[in-house]
Amino acid sequence: MGILNVTPDSFSDGGEFFDTAAAVAHGLQLVADGADILDIGGESTRPYSQPVAVDEEMNRVVPIVEQLARVVNVPISIDTSKAAVASAAIEAGAEIINDVTGLTGDAGMVRLAAQTGVGVCAMHMQGTPQTMQVNPTYTDVVAEVREYLRQRRDALETAGIPRDRICLDPGIGFGKTREHNVALMRHCYRFHTLGCPILVGHSRKGFLGKLIGDNEGDRLNATVWASLSLAVQGIQVLRVHDVRLVREALLVFETTGGLK
Repeated sequence: MGILNVTPDSFSDGGEFFDTAAAVAHGLQLVADGADILDIGGESTRPYSQPVAVDEEMNRVVPIVEQLARVVNVPISIDTSKAAVASAAIEAGAEIINDVTGLTGDAGMVRLAAQTGVGVCAMHMQGTPQTMQVNPTYTDVVAEVREYLRQRRDALETAGIPRDRICLDPGIGFGKTREHNVALMRHCYRFHTLGCPILVGHSRKGFLGKLIGDNEGDRLNATVWASLSLAVQGIQVLRVHDVRLVREALLVFETTGGLK
């Protein structure tokens, strides 16, 4: 899954693709680089970020979804927690809702997903982007995140969204310390028992910088190494900024026996 942030303030690439033409060009490049899904978002969810008004978020993402949907042959995902934004993006050509609130942040989101038949990705987050990094606490982070995702899976199925349209995301960096993130990354394979594809968004995250002792670096190599670990665990969807780099690493890793 290639990340296309249409924001001025995302933690890694905020402002780079805020212009519509630049965003469309980058989306095309991500597909050329091998992205299987494009994930387009217009609101930063980095720690302590502030919410964006519905109209502003819609204005950021809908024209880009519309333009890219006409020319790319991969599904487009809309990264939003607002049902109105998701609805407009679906009308413009999006086929997946990727919601950091697990489809709990807007009462209309689950109904929209059920009615339109799109795929959904439900993520775990402790707190909100404004509060999630204020002393996040767990007794057993892997077990607790898994239980939350199980509950969301069941609630979505009950609401009329078939399991084969549900993807689950443990929410790396969303209300977790470095130790929590590492534990989740090491034990991602345990989420396969939930019976849904698992998405992991680890790309360029701060915990990688802490692990390699370079908080100011670009974390590209660390993202690749973490991607290989996730591939070994059978994670189906890797949400990354640097599609070509990760895809080439996975190709070489698999071809030379790394996934045996």
